[in-house]
Amino acid sequence: MTRQTTPVARPAIRVPGHFGEWIQGRLGPKGPVVLVTLACPALGVMVPGQGAGIDRLFPPRAVAGFARALGLGPVAWPGLECDMPMGAGAGASTACLVASARAMGRDADPQALARACLAVEGATDPLMYPAPDAMLWASREARVIEDLPPPPPCEVVGGFWGAPARTDPDDHDFPDIADLVAFWRAAVARGDLAAVAGIATESARRCSALRGPADPMAALARDLGALGHTQAYTGTARALIFAPGKVPDGAGAALAKAGLEGVLRFVTGGAG
Repeated sequence: MTRQTTPVARPAIRVPGHFGEWIQGRLGPKGPVVLVTLACPALGVMVPGQGAGIDRLFPPRAVAGFARALGLGPVAWPGLECDMPMGAGAGASTACLVASARAMGRDADPQALARACLAVEGATDPLMYPAPDAMLWASREARVIEDLPPPPPCEVVGGFWGAPARTDPDDHDFPDIADLVAFWRAAVARGDLAAVAGIATESARRCSALRGPADPMAALARDLGALGHTQAYTGTARALIFAPGKVPDGAGAALAKAGLEGVLRFVTGGAG
């Protein structure tokens, strides 16, 4: 009889999610799909939990391959608590995998964990890294293209728009954002939040023009005085970007009135 590996006894583990991307697109007309993730400490996955383990969330063959990639034999995967929906662009699937790996004591090498996640998902978020928003990330290759300063501190008010849709790893139909990556590099280096928010807005505009669907975020940003807006490029998360302390009263209610669900507010950016 094959003996199963059981989770190592350790304090509860929490892996924060993200809330879409600051920017996403192709690095040149035929380059890889790259992104800068929008880190979201308000959402995450906790282990141990009362929900399903990854052996019930992903196909058995994929989960077995994930275990092998981490150097594990047959595994008794722990239950999880996930406080964001799947397919919403909040990193739920990657966070579930990362939390499960850490519960088994496999968290020493973020790049090895990223490759293991990629084998399951086909496209993965950089949530296994301590500062996932401080890099240009190739999600379909699980590869850091470039280390960058994190975006400046800001406040985000966001919610979910439309029906969940999981990422198709074979989907490369994104606009070229090589110019925006150059602008982003300069803006985060000087800590210019207004420029960062403007770049995020332009990236979202390009993607919506190419892929749809239309959403109310540009109008909400204008009406509420936000610096800009962004989105999950293959999910439903939508976000308004504000300077710290500048979120107007009623911003969350305005998003809910416009049809967004699960409205939340959080602080992100900065050096941690």
